[in-house]
Amino acid sequence: MRRRRIAIVTSSRADFGCLTQLMHEVQDDPALELQLVLLGEHWIRDVAPAGSDVTATGLPIRLRIGAAPQGDDAGAIGIAVASALAELSRELPTLGADVVVVLGDRVEITAPALAALLHNIPLAHIHGGELSFGAIDDSIRHALTKLSSLHFVATAEYATRVLQLGEAPDAVHCVGAPALDGIYAVPPLTSAELALDLGLDFTQPVALLTYHPVTRAPGQARAQISQVLAALEQSQLAAVITTANADAAGGEINAQLRDFVARDSGRYKLFEYLGQRRYFACMRHCAVMVGNSSSGLIEAPSFALPVVNVGGRQEGRVRGANVIDVACESAAILAAMRRALTPEFRSSLRAIHIVSVHLDLILLES
Repeated sequence: MRRRRIAIVTSSRADFGCLTQLMHEVQDDPALELQLVLLGEHWIRDVAPAGSDVTATGLPIRLRIGAAPQGDDAGAIGIAVASALAELSRELPTLGADVVVVLGDRVEITAPALAALLHNIPLAHIHGGELSFGAIDDSIRHALTKLSSLHFVATAEYATRVLQLGEAPDAVHCVGAPALDGIYAVPPLTSAELALDLGLDFTQPVALLTYHPVTRAPGQARAQISQVLAALEQSQLAAVITTANADAAGGEINAQLRDFVARDSGRYKLFEYLGQRRYFACMRHCAVMVGNSSSGLIEAPSFALPVVNVGGRQEGRVRGANVIDVACESAAILAAMRRALTPEFRSSLRAIHIVSVHLDLILLES
């Protein structure tokens, strides 16, 4: 009997980390054949960046779509997506895939979704039904839901929303967030190991900062990241900082991050690719997370990590008691950071950590 071919598409460090365990499970199943498709941010250069998770897993790559934006604006991104759609429309049928799997809400993921639809290949979508009003991702996510045949959602609330969009009940499955599988599958780094690796002292409070463009207002990126960095500097914390994603104005944010870190490279460390193991280790050993990444709402509760969620990019998403929502103003961000670092706030998260671990284990066992 022919093995069923599962084409899993990944476009960035974010969705690759979430999909890694699924990829390994498909690869290890004798009844299935993994077809790993890379596009977008992974292939800004001809090969995967050194040290990235892609190069470390050893998973076989079936198809590479090299359609990186030739600029940092909406027009360049649109052209790149169109190029990816054209190439995928040619190449996707050669895989003979039984199903195409995509995750999330990034604009480049519309390319494999549309190509699969055109070729009548079933599409499975992970993380549908969510809301993020501050980003165009919100519209893209719902569009992907309507292009999909199968839906794997993170919570019952999100399942209800997918059903409200008119999807068949037997096609909607509530499975939790797949990124949480990696917390237990990836061997943890100790604080001493992480300190040696990143060059920071984790016996003192260290912040984890991840800030992405608010794509509903890309023209405000420079002013917004300036407010975040001003608060970080005033907090006097050391910080692990990750670069912004490939959305419009992401390059502008990254230029400011590089300038900021260069002024005090002993206190601040900037990374394009931390990788899943080091990123989870930062969540485990950092004192507070600051920014507007969905990982602050999805993965951080499992580490009882206080999160200062800045601005409206994640507005609408379910969040835990670890999250402090603030406006993108340096004084508000600084006040929230100080609150997050208090023993009272940290101790209030013990219960959420126990519940998160319990739920994660249930999902793993099921």
